Amino acid sequence: MEDLAALFSDPSAWAALVTLVVMEVVLGVDNLVFIAILSNKLPPEHRTRTQRIGIGLALVLRLALLGAVAWIAQLTQPAVSLFDHDFSWRDLVLIGGGLFLVWKATKEIHHSVSHDEDDESSGGAPAGLTVRAAIGQILLLDLVFSVDSIVTAVGMTQHVAIMYIAVIVAVAAMLFAAGPLTRFIELNPTIVMLALSFLLVIGMTLIADGFGSHVPKGYIYAAMAFSAFVEGMNMLARRARRNRRLKQAG
Repeated sequence: MEDLAALFSDPSAWAALVTLVVMEVVLGVDNLVFIAILSNKLPPEHRTRTQRIGIGLALVLRLALLGAVAWIAQLTQPAVSLFDHDFSWRDLVLIGGGLFLVWKATKEIHHSVSHDEDDESSGGAPAGLTVRAAIGQILLLDLVFSVDSIVTAVGMTQHVAIMYIAVIVAVAAMLFAAGPLTRFIELNPTIVMLALSFLLVIGMTLIADGFGSHVPKGYIYAAMAFSAFVEGMNMLARRARRNRRLKQAG
C-alpha cells in the first residue's frame, strides 16, 4: 500500500494513468464495435448476455496478459523469418486477427447487401450463428485486441499498477457503452454498413502492422470520425425530410 501511495503521489504517474486510460479506451472501440455488430445478429434475448460475456472475456484476457508482463515483452522479439522478414509472435497474432476481421466484415457486408429473406424470417440471426459461435468469434478478436492493447501499455509505462487500473477502467467503459451502441446500430441500419467498413479498415491496419508497416491510429480514427459525422448529417437530413412529409400529409 505504501508503494502505491508513493506511486500515485507522483504527478507523472497520474499523467501516465490518464494517457494510458485514454489510449486503452480508444483501442477498445474496435473491440466494442465488433461485439455490438455480432451480438445484433443474435435473438434479442441473448444479446445482453453475449455482450457481457464478450467484454468479461476481454477483461480476463487483458488481466491475464498483464500478469505475464515478462512474457508479453518477448512477444515483440523475432520468432520466425519468412521472405527475408522477421515476424514476432505479436506480428503473427495481428496478421491472423486482421485476416479474420477482413473475412468477417466482408461476409457481413455481403449479407447486408444481399438481404437474404430467410435470415430476416429467423429474427435477424444468420443461419448457423449461435450464442456459442458468437462468443467464440468474440473471444478470438478479444485475444488479438488484448495483445495489441497490453503491448501498447507495456510500451507506455513500466508501472504494472497503472496498467491494471487503466485496463479495468477501459473495460468498464466498454461495458457501459455496449448496450447503447448496440441499440443505436439496431435502430439505424445504415450505421451497420459504416461500422462494417470500419472493421474492414481496422483489419487491414492490423495486417499492415503485422508486416511492419505501422499506420498511425490517429489517421484511422480521424477518418472514422469524419465518416460518422457525415452519416450523422445524413440521418438528420432524412429525419427532417420525413417530418416535412408527415406535416404535409397531416
